[in-house]
Amino acid sequence: MKRVAFKMKLKPGCKQEYIRRHNEVWPEIAELIRKSGIGDYSIFLDEETHILFGVQKQSGEVSSQELGSADIQQKWWDFMSDIMDVNPDNSPVTAYLEEVFYLE
Repeated sequence: MKRVAFKMKLKPGCKQEYIRRHNEVWPEIAELIRKSGIGDYSIFLDEETHILFGVQKQSGEVSSQELGSADIQQKWWDFMSDIMDVNPDNSPVTAYLEEVFYLE
């Protein structure tokens, strides 16, 4: 299983709303993520910079940020676009991070 890390950016003042929306994540989104081979998925927030740091394990070839062909993913991105930095298609602006150390 491959581990992937990436960062996104939350708009200032949107922490509580981001948490609320993810505490109520749509079951269809959770199912899409799991069926795509993604698990052990966490998102952390650096409150000083508003950077969201995501890490997940993948048994397939795609990360959660590459599921945009699914209608439900597009709807989720649209739903989240008012509180995050997004691309023209409302997908989160995402930068993948290079792993430089790992201790199991």
